[in-house]
Parts: sequence; C-alpha cells; structure tokens
Amino acid sequence: MSTPRLFLRLLVLIAPYRGWFAIAVLLGFATVGSSIGLIATSSYLIASAALMPSIAVLSIPIVGVRFFGIARALFRYAERYTAHTATFRLLAGMRGWFYETVEPLAPAGLIDQRGGDLLARAVGDVETLEQFYLRVLAPPLVALLAGLLACGLMLAFDLRLALMLLLLLGLAGLVVPLLVHVLSRRSAGASIAHRAALSTNLVEGVQALDDLLALGREDLLLARVREDSRRLAQAQEHLATVRGLGNGLVLLLSHLAALAMLLLAIPLVRNGELDGVYLALLALTALASFEAVTPLAVALQSLETSLAAARRIFAITDTPAQISNEPATSPEPQDYSLELRNVSFSYPGQSQNVLENLSLRIEAGQQLALIGPSGVGKSTLVQLILRFWEGWSGEILLGGVPLRAYRAEDVRQMIGVVAQHTHLFNGTIADNLRIARPMASQAELDEACRRAHLSDLINRLPNGYDTWIGEQGMKLSGGERQRLAIARALLKDAPILILDEPTAHLDQTTASDVVAALEELRQGRTTLTITHRHEHLASVERIVELYQARCGNDADHPTTKGAES
Repeated sequence: MSTPRLFLRLLVLIAPYRGWFAIAVLLGFATVGSSIGLIATSSYLIASAALMPSIAVLSIPIVGVRFFGIARALFRYAERYTAHTATFRLLAGMRGWFYETVEPLAPAGLIDQRGGDLLARAVGDVETLEQFYLRVLAPPLVALLAGLLACGLMLAFDLRLALMLLLLLGLAGLVVPLLVHVLSRRSAGASIAHRAALSTNLVEGVQALDDLLALGREDLLLARVREDSRRLAQAQEHLATVRGLGNGLVLLLSHLAALAMLLLAIPLVRNGELDGVYLALLALTALASFEAVTPLAVALQSLETSLAAARRIFAITDTPAQISNEPATSPEPQDYSLELRNVSFSYPGQSQNVLENLSLRIEAGQQLALIGPSGVGKSTLVQLILRFWEGWSGEILLGGVPLRAYRAEDVRQMIGVVAQHTHLFNGTIADNLRIARPMASQAELDEACRRAHLSDLINRLPNGYDTWIGEQGMKLSGGERQRLAIARALLKDAPILILDEPTAHLDQTTASDVVAALEELRQGRTTLTITHRHEHLASVERIVELYQARCGNDADHPTTKGAES
C-alpha cells in the first residue's frame, strides 16, 4: 500500500475525533505563544529595568510576565489533557474496530496467522499509532502557527530579522526532519517487525512452557527471545541516536538564530533605527520560537514507525472475509434437519478435495455418528456447517433451506458445539457458563450443571460458581473441562448439536462420565457426533463411516467418501 493512501486511511480513522484534536492544536499554539510572550516581555522588562525608569513604565511588562507565566502553565495542562484524552479515545476505538474487523475472519481468514503476532498487532501496533497524532499531525500545525507569530513579531521591527528567522526555522522544521527521516527509515520499520517477532515468540513460548521444560529445551525459547531482543534493541538504539542528532541540530540552529538576531539588530541600534532595549527581546524571542519546531526533528521518524504499524494492521483488516455475501435476513427453517448433497471442498491452495461428493441426511431429532480416521475431513465438515468456510460445491441444507440463505450468525445460534478442545477463559465457572447465555439465572446454571454431571464438583469447591479456573481451565481436569463445555451447550439450548471428538483425549473412566453427561445433552436434538472410534455410540441411531480413497500412490491428499452402517 502506498504511503499517501496509508496516510489518508489513518486520517479517516482519526476523523471522528477531529474536534478534540483541533482544540488540542489551538491549545498547543496558545502554549507556545505564551512561552514566546513570556520570554519577550520578561527580557524587555529586565532590559528596561536596567535603565531605572518610572515604575509606571514597567507596570505593563510586569503584568505581561505574570499573565504569560500563568497562561503558559494553564494552556500546557489543557493541551496535554485534551491531546491525550483524544488519543486514548482514538486508541480505544481503534482496538474495538480492529477486533470487530478481525472477528468475522476467524477461523478461515486467520488460519495462517500466529496468535502472538495477532496480539502484537492488536496491542503494540495500535499503541504505536498514538505517535501519529502526538508526534506527527499536531506538531507541524503548532509549529506553523507559532513560527508565523514569531516572524510577525520580528517583522514589526525589521523585514531582515523576519526573513532570517524564517530561514532558520525552515531549516529546523523541514531540512532536519528530512535528514532524520532518511537516516531512520530502515530502523523504524525494523523496530516494529522485531517487536512483533519478540511478542510472538514470547506468547508461543509461554503457552508451550510445560512441554519445553519437559523436553529440556527451554534454551530454545531463551535463544529466540534473546535474539529478538538484541535486534529490537539495536533498531531502537539507532532510532535514539538519530533522534539525538536531530534534537542537537535544532538546538544548534536555535542558538544560531539568537546570534543572527543580534548580528542583524546591533547595526540597527547603531544607526538609530532600533532602540537598544529591544536587543535581548529579539534574541531570546527567536530562541523561544524554536520550542515549536523542536518536536519536528523526530516527526518523520514517528511517521515512519506509525506507517509501519499501520501496514501491519491493515494487512489483517483488509483480508477478505470468507462470508462475502451475507443475506439481510434469515428464513425460518422448516425443521432442524441437516442434509448434504454431493458436497465437495478443498482448502485454498490445494488441488485435491478434502471432501468429495459427500451426501447424507440427518432427520430432525435424529442422532447420527460420523466415524473415520484423522485427516478424512470430519472436522472440515463441521466447519462448513458452521459457515466458517465458503467455496464448497454441492448443497448443504438446514431445515430444508440452503445454508447460504441464512446469515452466518443465525446459523451458529441454531447449533451447539462440544469440541475436543473447548476454550475456557481465565475467569470463574459462572463467567464461562454465561458465555452461552449472558442473562442466565442461577436456577438455569444449577439445572445445566446438574444435567452435565457437574454439580458435585461445584459443591466441593470453596467458592462454588465463583471459583477461578485459570488459563484454559487448567485448574480443572480434562473430564471436568468437557462437562463444563457440555453445561455451556445445555445453557445455549440450540436445536442442533455437533459433538466433535468430545472424548478424544480422556481416559476410559472419564470418557464414560462425559458420555453420560452427553446423553442428557442429546435428548430432543438433531445430533451429529464426530469420532474416530466406535466406543460410546450405543444410543446413536445411524453410523456413517468415512474413509480415504487414494489415487495411485498419492497419500498426502485424502478424498473423503461415506459408507453407512
């Protein structure tokens, strides 16, 4: 994406907060203007007082010093408060926008993304855009207004003074930032990339810490983190060095400006064209005016890091959603049957179908099991029914209506899922249950847990439903986590139920307990059970076996067909 287009897209995101930012710019100008006024009046006051005039002559500059001194503090506070309030609101809005944009992409659109990298984009990259206003947009506007004010003040004394100050301000506000930009362009993008890599490896390493420790390979994670940290520190060190260079050059130009004002003004005093009492005012006012252009030394450097972060954010948000043609409303299903007619599907980038000409029908209220080894497309079929993937051929019908006629959200409301890997949040048992029904009453929670055979566990816990279960529910056993997932599905009370390997990683005794809880869940629902073994299927009315039909010796691309028993 080109830099101008990227810049415009960032401006569009800021547009809802433009009123706040406009006020902040005006307050920033008032702050710098008060600084210039304070320096000008105080220097004139000191120079005038040295001549010992009447106190009446000094009364106006004395009042000016007091006014500008107080005004500067008040304007600075108001400017910082307004700018940061607007920026924090912008960042909060951007995080919400990023999540709302990314959520419809899951899981199909994010299949190639790493969790740590997504976290880095949602948190670190969005936070980097704070610089876009505070260091990129506002400072040039404040500098322009303050520079015009300072040059106008010089123009009141002599045109040559105004032109010289304008030249030096131009060097500090344009040439120095361009030099800093050229020197830091590569490191600005590298710092964003290395920070993302560090975040990604840290997240993945922490998630896999148990396995790394068990295998004795924690040194592998440590080496990656150290290398990422070294590269990030190297990039940041280079950026800091360039920033220091830029600030040093602006400081040098500010003192040259004060010297230039003296060199131009002294001949005017000698020729009687200028009162000598204004010499200090001219030199110090020129020096004070550089307060406005000092932030510009690193403005383009901040712009580069902001654009690098924005590219990473928009690379995700611009990913086309799998569901591209959502209907405005969903039809009413005739019943809650499921039917597949010659369904074929292959993942993007693969030539061989995962599912090929698969046909089956589950009557409303019927229980059907799909059995087959790993890799034949059982879980893929579940994702198609849930409308996580598009692009299949053939027909999938829900209640006699083509699946694509429904809104994806409405399809998922009609289907409850208990998977082999159920995500549990780091919260209480009640929090995890109410994900299925946020307004569920305590009586409904009790009933769902009773039917899921979870009541005994909750009664044993000291805090009951308010017990924290840890990250991914790690304070619970595998069977307890599955029964919690079953209770959640009972609370959702969807008419169609999909059980995707719900006992795959459980021992025989625990699996039997979970199956007993599943019997409660299956009652009165259209149920599709996905499994790779025949155990615990006594109550299933129909069994369809999926197998792999291979072409020649190609064993990498299984084709799924069905055989009913």
